[in-house]
Amino acid sequence: MNLRRPVTVVTALAASAVALAVPAATSPSVAAEADRAFTRTATYPVYKNLPADLPSSSETVAEISDVSDDGDTLVYTDAVGKRIGFLDISDAGDPRGAGSLSLAQLGDAEDEPTSVAVHGGYVLVVVNTSESFTQPSGRLDVVRLADARRVRSIDLGGQPDSIDVSGSRGIVAIENERDEELKPSGGSKGDLPQLPAGFLQVLDLSGPVGDWSATKVPLTQADGSALPSFAEAGVVAPTDPEPEYVSINGAGQAAVTLQENNAVALVDLASASVTKVFSAGRSTVNGIDTKKDGQIDQTGSITDVPREPDAIGWVDDQHVATANEGDWKGGTRGWTVFDARTGAVAWDSGNTLEREAVRLGLHNEDRAAKKGIELEGLSLATIDGRRYAFVGSERSNVVAVYDLSDPTKPRYLQALPTTNGPEGILPIPSRGLLAVSSEVDSPSTGVRSSVALYRLGDAAPAFPTIESADGRDGAPIGWSALGALSGDPTDPQRVYAASDSVLTKGRIFGVDVSRTPAVITDETVVTEGGSPLTLDVEGLFARPQGGFWLASEGSTGSGNQLVRTDAAGVVQQKVALPQDVAAHVGKWGFEGVTATTDATGEHVWTVLQRPLWTDPSAADLDPYEGADVTRIGRYDVADGTWHWFGYRLNAPRQGAGDWMGLSEVTAVDGDTLAVVERDKLNGPAARVKRVYTVDVSAGAQGLTGLDGDLPVLGKKLAIDVLPALKAPNGWVQEKLEGFTIAADGSLYGVTDNDGLKDATGETVFLRLGRATDAFADALATTTTIDVERGWAFGTRTTAQVTVSGASASGEVEVLDGAKVVATATLQSGSATLDLSALQPGRRTLTARFAGSALAGASTSEPVTVDVARASSTTRVSASSTSVRRGQTLVLATRVVAPGVVPTGRVQVRRAGKVVATVALVKGRASVRLKATAKGTHRYEVRYLGSELVAPSRSSSLTVRVR
Repeated sequence: MNLRRPVTVVTALAASAVALAVPAATSPSVAAEADRAFTRTATYPVYKNLPADLPSSSETVAEISDVSDDGDTLVYTDAVGKRIGFLDISDAGDPRGAGSLSLAQLGDAEDEPTSVAVHGGYVLVVVNTSESFTQPSGRLDVVRLADARRVRSIDLGGQPDSIDVSGSRGIVAIENERDEELKPSGGSKGDLPQLPAGFLQVLDLSGPVGDWSATKVPLTQADGSALPSFAEAGVVAPTDPEPEYVSINGAGQAAVTLQENNAVALVDLASASVTKVFSAGRSTVNGIDTKKDGQIDQTGSITDVPREPDAIGWVDDQHVATANEGDWKGGTRGWTVFDARTGAVAWDSGNTLEREAVRLGLHNEDRAAKKGIELEGLSLATIDGRRYAFVGSERSNVVAVYDLSDPTKPRYLQALPTTNGPEGILPIPSRGLLAVSSEVDSPSTGVRSSVALYRLGDAAPAFPTIESADGRDGAPIGWSALGALSGDPTDPQRVYAASDSVLTKGRIFGVDVSRTPAVITDETVVTEGGSPLTLDVEGLFARPQGGFWLASEGSTGSGNQLVRTDAAGVVQQKVALPQDVAAHVGKWGFEGVTATTDATGEHVWTVLQRPLWTDPSAADLDPYEGADVTRIGRYDVADGTWHWFGYRLNAPRQGAGDWMGLSEVTAVDGDTLAVVERDKLNGPAARVKRVYTVDVSAGAQGLTGLDGDLPVLGKKLAIDVLPALKAPNGWVQEKLEGFTIAADGSLYGVTDNDGLKDATGETVFLRLGRATDAFADALATTTTIDVERGWAFGTRTTAQVTVSGASASGEVEVLDGAKVVATATLQSGSATLDLSALQPGRRTLTARFAGSALAGASTSEPVTVDVARASSTTRVSASSTSVRRGQTLVLATRVVAPGVVPTGRVQVRRAGKVVATVALVKGRASVRLKATAKGTHRYEVRYLGSELVAPSRSSSLTVRVR
């Protein structure tokens, strides 16, 4: 029999879950303000580095990695492909495949690399050559980095697992792993002991390669009995130690995990001897989900469970940290710091990792009853003067980053999303980088193994884009698989989201979008008859009238239904998909719901994801209306009728398991719908993640049944979302499923993480700009101004401004050139603005509408008007019309004009000669003249005018001087 070490690779991706350790009372997903953060720079799918003679569909993984001394060449193990791969990472934003080395060239086609380390100019490849569990074997191949040629092999004497190298010393764990299907005498299947026992090989790498040697370090006595120290420490099955992971500190000590034995051993490399062993202990963890029941119930516990650590690393020379993945009997869903001198627990993450999985939407319900988040990888490094721990969750597809400035009080900093099954966690301190290699590869689903790179810098963490707050019970609100969005009709800072059937009971989440990341602040469970209702919510619409419309997709056509609830989530109405249409719908049914209201009532719109089929149960689907036409439906609430419209899908990519479908529908206005169309592809293959608009005004009646001429609507591209999905430099998500317009016109989208099934699990919450930009044509407005072409200043004059073409609201303004001279609020699309204050002269007026949430800005054509100065009337009176010579004569003048108090000066004339000039005060002036000449005198007052008022003159006033 030819047995090899199992590799965690599946063709249908296993579900995963995430965990990050943080105090439950804090908001943990953003690092402290002073902290620097890691930002993902690239995700390289390793299938691109396959040999030229292999198809890209070949399964290939990146498991354990190391890097050259200059930090530019990354080397990874590909256990499935029986090769090691090389990547040029000199440009962290654009890693390039640099080829691979097949182990078939070095030995046997079945030889499998289990680990790798770079030492100077050489790659040390640990190779499993075992023929069976009972006849384990392996070697260490020394490969020259410059040309990938093997220059030396060292026999290891057993089946190796991990390797670590520091300076001229190294250590290899020879696991000699157990057969999980074997039932030893007196035990259960997979129990220990299963001989031969494992051991260690200490490497001396001093001098030329030809002088390198390996020294065996037994972990049992010569007769196979347990070492006394192992027995005293309570090591599980001490006669069959199975070393898993090794790590060397700065003092020449190696720490070794014995995963199945639930223990940690310390080895002095200089003497090649075990100096200490201690049990990893057991733990009880409360406040976690322990049942696979389609609910995120954080009230469960695991009791007195062995940690069974996998990866190990030195925090400092006195403390070691372990990732407690568990194996056959254990796993505590966390990681632990031990005092290496005593074996005592110095710190343990408890339930915080599991709860952070929930907060980030990466809880894996399929793993709830098993080992949960299943932490496997761990690495520690000092970068830019700070000690970091990087902890990877095999099932959650995430790496948690901690500050280890205090070795016994790790402080959570951030989460780094990865592709599936992060295994190799490789800090590259010289370049401020972190590389994470992921081992799960699924060509059938398109989610591939990769190497992701992250750079330490000053930018804020880019992940998560959405998270949940703590609920009323103090635990984070449970969420996953967001496939529907709706804006709150009254609150621009709030949208609603919903989970699909990943969570069996339908629920609606309130999301605060004023924060970054967006925060799920509350949840509403959909109920009927007082009990939670099982739904597959694929569409959600918050009604302006109150409550919600939900679109629930069925596993068959008849299971599709529209559901109306009140604001508390209580079902008020159900609407089934018409039976004739339902008979032609398979598993791809309702996706999205929206509604519009007009004079005839409320109209509910929904879309079918894919075309109708002649026989949906047939193995080979035969399209009913064509393979590229699906349906948009309108349900008229007033009379309960359905009306159908056709939508023509883009062509899928041939030969790639691709298809096109609709994921969402959103009303832009009463005549325009926005729909999300996407392909079935993800990662580098993703092509179509788009928002199109369709005009439903032309074919408003649609087709009322199944047969007849289905009106196919024209579509127009509004947003290509693919660039936004590529922007995080991660794996491009397949399921762009939620899209909405908020009350202020902001656009939001979200990807469905599928509950981590056939997906990386990362949820991308997108901020996609403004509705008036994306839907400029549909939301365009026209502004006109109606005003008289001439008037005199002071005359009350108004302009009528009308904004048409969209649901315009807000203010309009009239401008005189570039100056705003009047503003008013639109009422039903129009406003009256007072122009009485417009200055005299020839004026060029325009009306301007700044736009609103669902109406684009527009400016009227200019209008030229002439504003004359206000006409004036000047009157004069005398204190007396008959005075003695030498007396003082007082002349009182008043100037009036309609709508304005004249300013300026007046002249007093006698016999045509100016005798006084005075200024008006509030339209009045008084002149004192001394009567010096007898006779009859005629006085006239002339108003000289101003910028606003035209000049005028008084009538003559006769005064007799005696």
